[in-house]
This record gives sequence, structure tokens and C-alpha cells, in this order.
Amino acid sequence: MGLFQDFVSQTRKPEGLLGKMMLSGMNSGHAKLADWGFTHLPAMTPEKAVDLGCGGGRNAGELLKKYPSAHVTAVDYSALSVEKAKQYNKAMIAAGRCEILQGDVSCLALPEGCFDLATAFETIYFWPGLAQCFAQVARVLKPGGVFMICNESDGTDPTSLKFEAIIDGMKNHTVEEIEAALNAAGFPDVVSDHHPSKPWITVLARKRES
Repeated sequence: MGLFQDFVSQTRKPEGLLGKMMLSGMNSGHAKLADWGFTHLPAMTPEKAVDLGCGGGRNAGELLKKYPSAHVTAVDYSALSVEKAKQYNKAMIAAGRCEILQGDVSCLALPEGCFDLATAFETIYFWPGLAQCFAQVARVLKPGGVFMICNESDGTDPTSLKFEAIIDGMKNHTVEEIEAALNAAGFPDVVSDHHPSKPWITVLARKRES
């Protein structure tokens, strides 16, 4: 169990050799979930988008493709993830359309009211307090801005609960818990969807207009 636990724990903050191994499969391993999540985004033409907990950078790249006129900022707690995401989005960074930053979602070093869209794929399990972190997301979004959360776990599935028991700092949240924290953080308009055959969830929230 020791090596396995050490490896899966890299999902929180990839570091060292095991972290590199985890990141090497992260983009492809989460692609189907992320693509399902992307189908829930409303029709919009954001000028600026931010992907929080960007991992290997694939979803930031998908945002760049989905919104050809948008600038995308990607943020991750892990220096290794930032390095991987920079490699993945090298061309878009050179073109001035993408920026990859190391940062903590509980205290985002991003300007207030700057972004039209924020996304968080497979990451809020590790955020240190949903209400505090969601308030930070609300702070950097423009009034009426959209925040999309996409998780592989609905907070009740046995497989994810098993990982929660062995990964330090991991917490699987139910849709109800996520919605309540979003409401408290300044997102009064929240809708969610549960995959028909998997424990996947997508939660879409809109920041208060004023």
C-alpha cells in the first residue's frame, strides 16, 4: 500500500519522480471527463478565462481552442504542474494568448473582476475550504461571470471515498455541499448535472451581477 498511496497522493500536488509519472498520464486520463464538462458551458465569448488547478495544461489548451479570441490564464499549486502546462501550451504562450502561473487558490494573486470565465477540473477535492476558495474565484470574476466545476466524483461513490481515505487532504464533496458553498461565496445562480452512468458531476455557477 505504501508505494501506491505515495503515487495516488501525487494528485494533490505532484512533486519529484512520482509527480512526473502522475502528470504524464493526467491530461489523457481526465480527457473524457473534461470534454463532457465542456459541453455544459453556456454560449459565450469570454475575453479572459482562468483554469484553476490546471494540472498538465490540457484543459487550458481546450479553452484556447474553444474560445479563439480569449486569453487564458492557468494556475496550479504544483511547480511541476506549471512546468508541464507551460510545455503543453508553449505555442499559445509564445503567441501571447496564454499564461501559466504557480499559485494558491485560497489566496489568488490575480486582479479583481478580471475574468469572464473560471474553470476547475478534478481539483476542488484539495482546496482548503470551499467557501474561502470559492470567494476568491468570485473576487476575480467579473459581475455575471461563469464558474464551472467538473468532478469525477459525486461525493458518494465508493471508489472515490476509498481514495479519500488514503490521500491526505482529499475531500469528496456532494453536489449539495458544492452548491451551498457557491451560494455563500456570491454565486446565487447554480445548476448541476450528473452523468447518466458515471459518478461524474458538472456544477455551473454565475456570479452575482452587482
